[in-house]
Amino acid sequence: MITLIAAAGENNELGKDNDLVWHLPDDFKRFKKLTTGHHIIMGRKTFESFPKPLPNRTHIVITRNKNYQKEGIIVVHNLSDAIAKAKGDEQPFIIGGGEIYRQSMDVADKIELTRVHGSFEADTYFPDIPPKHWKLLHQITHEKDEKHAYRFTYETWVRK
Repeated sequence: MITLIAAAGENNELGKDNDLVWHLPDDFKRFKKLTTGHHIIMGRKTFESFPKPLPNRTHIVITRNKNYQKEGIIVVHNLSDAIAKAKGDEQPFIIGGGEIYRQSMDVADKIELTRVHGSFEADTYFPDIPPKHWKLLHQITHEKDEKHAYRFTYETWVRK
């Protein structure tokens, strides 16, 4: 089961200048809980936005650069190869960025989306979720509080 996992604003904003435009500690905890022990597939820019590889996950990085190498990751050059490298994992996660999400929409089985309730200045976007192909299975809303400047909703989508 291939799962896309992302946090996006009301207008599908993902981030700006290779960084998130919000800080939601509970969403980070959920991301960690869901992805720990699994393969995480991402583009090179997403990988390079991390200070170091995320612990207890197998990193698969997609890049067009045939000479790209970093210690502790698997480098591939297209989405098909990334999925093939993760075939031993019952639930690999695709974690971004925008172009990788767009390429993955047709092969994903599930989407774990944190919908951040607000509009943000962004340069990277999550693709639209076509309702004819996807069903919203459940959602849980997290209110704004002292640690979270925005209200947000965890949405789980499954392919119809």
